[in-house]
Amino acid sequence: MNPAHAPGTSGTSGMPATSGAPRLHHRAEGPASAPALLLGPSLGTSLAVWDPQVPALARDHRVVRWDLPGHGDSPSALPEGATIADLAALVLDVADSLGIDRFHYAGISLGGAVGAWLALHHPERVSSLTMVCSSAWFGPADGWRERAAVVRAKGTGVMAESAVQRWFTPAFDGAGPFLEHLRGVAADGYAACCDALASYDVRAELGGIAAPTLVIGGRDDPATPPAHARELADGIPGATLVEIPGTAHLAGVERPEPVLTALLAHLGDGDGARRYAAGMGVRRAVLGDAHVDRATANVDAFTADFQDFITRYAWGEIWTRPGLDRRTRSCVTLTALVAGGHLEELAMHVRAALRNGLTPDEIKEVLLQSAVYCGVPAANAAFAVAQRTLRESQEPNR
Repeated sequence: MNPAHAPGTSGTSGMPATSGAPRLHHRAEGPASAPALLLGPSLGTSLAVWDPQVPALARDHRVVRWDLPGHGDSPSALPEGATIADLAALVLDVADSLGIDRFHYAGISLGGAVGAWLALHHPERVSSLTMVCSSAWFGPADGWRERAAVVRAKGTGVMAESAVQRWFTPAFDGAGPFLEHLRGVAADGYAACCDALASYDVRAELGGIAAPTLVIGGRDDPATPPAHARELADGIPGATLVEIPGTAHLAGVERPEPVLTALLAHLGDGDGARRYAAGMGVRRAVLGDAHVDRATANVDAFTADFQDFITRYAWGEIWTRPGLDRRTRSCVTLTALVAGGHLEELAMHVRAALRNGLTPDEIKEVLLQSAVYCGVPAANAAFAVAQRTLRESQEPNR
């Protein structure tokens, strides 16, 4: 195997592509012997759009992500007038170069359309299909051809303002890196993908998809509204539909954990999905939605493993155990944080203790007890943090 295509690495070259075009840039992660999972991105994004989900997925799958032509590190390998079939051929070429005959497939929007085409035309290769914020038809061809012409003339930067409105809800504040990437996408690559979307329409063929299929939709998605997801789920035999509230088109970025939970369950990692889902439920109940939303919004390739770990292990396996109630667990946690001098975490868990039913007087008693066994200096610092946190919790709008 070419080292450029070994698990955990990426590459755009090696054996000549079967189509004669340069190979799509791709990255393979996870055990080489595990079942393969191909992840497709959406128009204007890169393989990084899957960063929040990959660490968990790569535990039990050989995950292969790829960049669209002209996106990320992929060459602009499609000519004007390209089709979804042309894109699918490039994806199959990547799989062939890695020795992957059969694979699970999940794709976002345009990436989902590629998956639908593969499931229809190469059913022997697709073990399961997941379509995230995707569609059987993305609207009239003229609109896509017009967009392609604009981008060819003016570049992809002209799409940034409208993209952020399609991709994210107004509440999401992490759009910056995605818009920066969009502005760097090659105009001819983006436009060729628009051409492919212009000619894509599998509404009459959905009944021919035999692979077990999961459809994920964003309730606030203006690009592929919930009706598109429901059309897919109604048309594909046996398909499962999951609609996620509070997210627009890039649901896996804005609400990464419900997308991951649904995908893990679909892929058969039921136990892992249950632990993650249970952990996320407790984490939100104890720390609050605002804190967890900030933490998940900041997930990147560097921190995703740790976020997955604490959600499954700390929250999904320890905080969910029946042996202690949450009030008692808060008391134990406060004491441990005082002993370790972890004052930033202490402030977070003082707020958590209030949510778990402790009163300020009970928190004070925990800190007094800690002074005896953890030391007066540690307790002194803890009292200062707790006092400030309790005052803040009593302020309006806190």
